This record gives sequence, C-alpha cells and structure tokens, in this order.
Amino acid sequence: MTQEAKSTAAGRKKTPPPAARPSSQSSTASAAVLQQFQAAVQFVQQGKFDRAIAAFEKVLPSAPPEISERCRMYINTCRKQLDSKGLAFGTPEERYDYAVSQINTGDFEEASNQLKGILADNPNADFAYYGLALLHAITGKTQDCLDSLSQAIELNPKNRLQARSDNDFQSMVDDPRFTELLYPELP
Repeated sequence: MTQEAKSTAAGRKKTPPPAARPSSQSSTASAAVLQQFQAAVQFVQQGKFDRAIAAFEKVLPSAPPEISERCRMYINTCRKQLDSKGLAFGTPEERYDYAVSQINTGDFEEASNQLKGILADNPNADFAYYGLALLHAITGKTQDCLDSLSQAIELNPKNRLQARSDNDFQSMVDDPRFTELLYPELP
C-alpha cells in the first residue's frame, strides 16, 4: 500500500458491519423505558402510590429483566403503602389489636409503627408500651424491652402481673433485670 493510500485509509471512518451496529429503534425504546421508569420512581418519592403502580405496570412489558425486577419491587412497596394508609381505627385499642396481629405475622416494622403511633396520640397508653416491650423481647432488643416494660408497669402496675405469665417474654427470663422488674423486693 502506498503512503498516499495509507493516509486516505486512515482518514476514513470504519463502519461496523450491519449486525454490530446498535439499532436506533432499540436504543430509542430503551431510553423511553428508562424515562418511564424514572417518572414512576418520582411518583413513589412524591407519595403518589396509585399513579406509581400504574406507571410501573406500563413499563413492565417492555422493560429489560433488571428493570422489570425493580418495577415489581416498587409495585409491591406501593401496594403495601396504600394498604397501610387505608387503615382506619376507631379506637387506640383497635390499633393495638392490629399491631399485635402484625407481630404475629412477623411484620415487626409495621407493628412498631402502629404502637409508636398510639403513643404519639396518647403518651399514657400503657398497653402500647407493653406491646413495644413484647415486640422488643421477640426481636432480641433487651434494653428496649426493659425500658418499655418498665414504662408500662409505671403507668399501670397490672402490667407486671400480665408480664409474669406472658410467654412472649420467654427470651427475657434469664435476665436478672427482667426478674427484678417483675418481682421487685418488698421493703
């Protein structure tokens, strides 16, 4: 090859074979899916869960697997948020019963939120402190359990008797602080 031919060849852009070229249609579709996904995420951030679900469901059919999985995760999260917002309790006791049902199903975060919500509305709700003590005992948060149970007993001494026979405190029976709280020395 002559010097002139080499410089002409070097100045030309090499064009990849047709199979190697990215399809402008598929990259445009990918960009559109990504835009729709980002818009749906914004709905989540704004607390517009019903609109987010609709947007994620629209993205699902054309999304690549990694985006599809995230869409499903967001849809489940949004549905859970909508379900929890739809709850209406007539009394704090009803809310407490719901929290206990959440403890029984293993949704400790929701149970904690409900019990703390009761206390936010009524700081003297001894039964909510008792519920938190149960939750902390079950989840292995010893000091939090002792603190909550102590508060429950202070507000209503009958909670001491209840705790003595409550099997949910089984993990606490070997802790001397727990025993001291349930069986204080008589003066």
